[in-house]
Amino acid sequence: MNNEDRITYDSVGISTDKNKSEMGGLGEYLKTGDRNVLNGLGPFASLYDFNARAKELGMTDPLLVLKMEEPGTKQLLASQLGLNGSIGHDVVGHIVNDILVIGGVPVALLDCIVRGSENDKATHEIVRGFSEACRQNDMSLVGGEVSIQPGVMEKNSYVLSAALAGIVDRAKVIDGAKMKQGDQILAVASNGLHTNGYTLARKLMDIDPGLAQTEIAGETWLEHIMKPHTSYYPAIKDLLNNNGITGMAHITGGGMKGNLGRIIRKDISAEIDLAKLQILPIFREIQKRSNNTDAEMLKTFNCGVGLLVAVREEHAKTVRQHISKFHNCYTIGKIIERRNEAVLYKGKPDF
Repeated sequence: MNNEDRITYDSVGISTDKNKSEMGGLGEYLKTGDRNVLNGLGPFASLYDFNARAKELGMTDPLLVLKMEEPGTKQLLASQLGLNGSIGHDVVGHIVNDILVIGGVPVALLDCIVRGSENDKATHEIVRGFSEACRQNDMSLVGGEVSIQPGVMEKNSYVLSAALAGIVDRAKVIDGAKMKQGDQILAVASNGLHTNGYTLARKLMDIDPGLAQTEIAGETWLEHIMKPHTSYYPAIKDLLNNNGITGMAHITGGGMKGNLGRIIRKDISAEIDLAKLQILPIFREIQKRSNNTDAEMLKTFNCGVGLLVAVREEHAKTVRQHISKFHNCYTIGKIIERRNEAVLYKGKPDF
């Protein structure tokens, strides 16, 4: 076979030498001051001393909290717009909230980037975003995977995911089991869509190409929808030892009813007053352009509420004041005697 006929890994779109150089350059983002990370970039797997971290947090019977997450179709927009750094923040915000609502403290994250072609710049931007978001949430990026798959995925496209390990003291698990009638339900504001409803949002952009730069309440459509998914850990972490919190729900696909209903026992119901819902302008714009009903909007989007917190009535004021230092927080409902559904809506939302 002549040299020009030789089929090498380079010729089909993967440079092993370049990949080795690129991986080495990612090591700077894994640098951490966490002494519980026992090895760095290079080993086949990461070692983390979670028992030592549990002792630092005063836990006596620590449980591992494990979660996997991805940012949905928002990553397509991030790739097209060159906002690769922000999508790492999206993944971390989403996954941290999912373990936070059961009382979990995040400790170590592994990211996975599957690319359709080599792109050093985008890969570094993504990993840097993961690293920044991890530091903001008091945890370590301990390793991950970058896989180049030409022919499987389109050139310059990527798919992200991440796996998070957290810990929670067995006695401090927050799963809704302690909720009772009279508990107040607090709404903690989102900053926009977070990572849900983007297939619909992209469809609206396809219908109206000028929508991206349309101004809505002082910001463009794109500025509204591309804000990174809020992480509520900084606002909630100092409350995790507060026995007043009896349940939390991260509001993602399925809205308030779909997500809060996951932790409601069969002998109680959660009553949400939609008249108190503080809807963000972006959701009013989405409803106007999509002609969706209020019910469909509430099922598809968070509509302005990223987290619901059930708290004993006597603790509600203190918890609300603490969270309000970080995010808009207000009372939106209460736990009542069981009725027909786990979550009941009353009142009319102001779309």
